[in-house]
Amino acid sequence: MTDGRRAAVLGSPIAHSLSPVLHRAAYAELGLDDWTYERFEVGEEALPGFLEGLEQGGGRWAGLSLTMPLKRAVIPLLDGISDTAASVEAVNTLVFGEDGRRTGDNTDIPGMVAALRERGVGRVPAAAVLGAGATASSALAALAQICDGEVTTYVRSTARAAEMRQWGERLGVSVRTAAWEDAHRAFDAPLVVSTTPAGTTDALAAAVPPVPGTLFDVLYDPWPTALAAAWSARGGALVGGLDLLVHQAVLQVELMTGRRPAPLAAMRAAGEAALHRS
Repeated sequence: MTDGRRAAVLGSPIAHSLSPVLHRAAYAELGLDDWTYERFEVGEEALPGFLEGLEQGGGRWAGLSLTMPLKRAVIPLLDGISDTAASVEAVNTLVFGEDGRRTGDNTDIPGMVAALRERGVGRVPAAAVLGAGATASSALAALAQICDGEVTTYVRSTARAAEMRQWGERLGVSVRTAAWEDAHRAFDAPLVVSTTPAGTTDALAAAVPPVPGTLFDVLYDPWPTALAAAWSARGGALVGGLDLLVHQAVLQVELMTGRRPAPLAAMRAAGEAALHRS
């Protein structure tokens, strides 16, 4: 037995989250039998009160995973954040120190890099990003580490285009923006990162070229997406949302437990089994 700690994932909506499955699988593999990991439906307005309530609640809290819409809302409630989290103004991991300090980090960015590296993508000469939301800014931060040339982002509005160029300047990435109507041109890039909601890229599946490069589709349910299925059918390399989810969760487990390495294979197997059952 260990000195039991508590952890959880917060967000809204949260019922679909696979984080409890992944973290509990890690605890079982690491022998942390009296650690618990739960999920709580928490919106922006309720977040301050929820965090305060943890101090009065039972159990010792190790950390929290944060999903939308809390990744930016949590920042003013923290005692400090990592440089990685600050680079995109987004925190997906909160770690409680022994002294009660709340420290924020972002495992999405290194998780993306690790997921790509696992599939053999180390460095690329250029890349394309589909979408311009919060995940797209994390994708740019990841590409800042592995892309030697220009990143073209395909967006739906001039406002979104301006935002992506601003993120590029901030992150040190050469960003060119293009209209969503030309999104099929993204497939000429050696690496395409799709950050859009389910269904958004379905119409693009027919435009996948005969010899595609690598597609990183951040969705994991439903999987495969129409685009991912078409990409795989043409022999292109594929990185999926479960790859990202597992790799960012591995880093969260390491931050919250202090145990390294976290059990990647066991966590992925648990995630795959859960998706198969759903």
